[in-house]
Amino acid sequence: MRYLVTGGGGFLGSHLCERLLQAGHSVIAMDDFSTGSRENVRDLGSLGDFEVLEWDVAVPFDLAVDGIFNLACPASPIQYQRYPTRTTKTSVLGAINALELAKKLDIPVLQASTSEVYGDPLESPQSEEYWGNVNPVGIRSCYDEGKRAAETLCVDYFREFSVDIRIARIFNTYGPRMALNDGRVVPQFITQALRGDPLTIYGDGKQTRSFCYVDDLISGFIALFFESHEHRPVNLGNPQPITMLELADEIIHLTGSSSTVSYLPLPEDDPLIREPDITRAAEVLNWSPRMERGEGLMATIADIRARV
Repeated sequence: MRYLVTGGGGFLGSHLCERLLQAGHSVIAMDDFSTGSRENVRDLGSLGDFEVLEWDVAVPFDLAVDGIFNLACPASPIQYQRYPTRTTKTSVLGAINALELAKKLDIPVLQASTSEVYGDPLESPQSEEYWGNVNPVGIRSCYDEGKRAAETLCVDYFREFSVDIRIARIFNTYGPRMALNDGRVVPQFITQALRGDPLTIYGDGKQTRSFCYVDDLISGFIALFFESHEHRPVNLGNPQPITMLELADEIIHLTGSSSTVSYLPLPEDDPLIREPDITRAAEVLNWSPRMERGEGLMATIADIRARV
């Protein structure tokens, strides 16, 4: 089959392209490379029939493909707060354009959503039935509300036009190929530790995140897309929360660093809790993450060490 991966030059997109190629499919990676990296996809052509299409997903596109994975969107606060209107356009117009092509060709489309649709949650763990606690006019709203609108578009295209949708709500994911300068905590902590710099903690460090290794997340994508006809949102993440202080200590230990920690004020609307309820993924997809955090962090450290 021939598949389109929008955002194919990004961290998750490039790993998905690689997995699809390894399975024998043809892949088009669409990316405008505003935040994605050509380096991420440079060698993927050796794996099979692979094409890179430089294109802004907010501009309509018409390609002959058998399915769409819509991953295009800036994914870190530094990126999307720098270009908030563009981020919202990417989420909303990108979803519309992917859904229109899926409707035209009668093909499935997977929308990469996010745990940020839950905002700063008032309950934990977060299940797909929880509607969230999102500030619609905050500095993170361009991303949070853009992804919420994209989900709305997906379910409405399903209800009105019977488009075969999938919605993956991605919780924090880490692994090789993460950008080093976009403010996400795992590569930031690792880079600081390798350089011997203080690890920057925002707030008191007691806020939690739940980190899923990239290979596990991509397996969840594959299971949702190919092995199910689930049209409801599905959480994909690791249900083992860790505080930022604990993560900092773990990375300092694993890197053998002499770094200490430093503290800065907590950013506006930064959620204090992230913990997925993955009951639906387990029941519908028979999926759960397998990689132990220590092993995944060591693989990520080795990748970043080679680049800093």
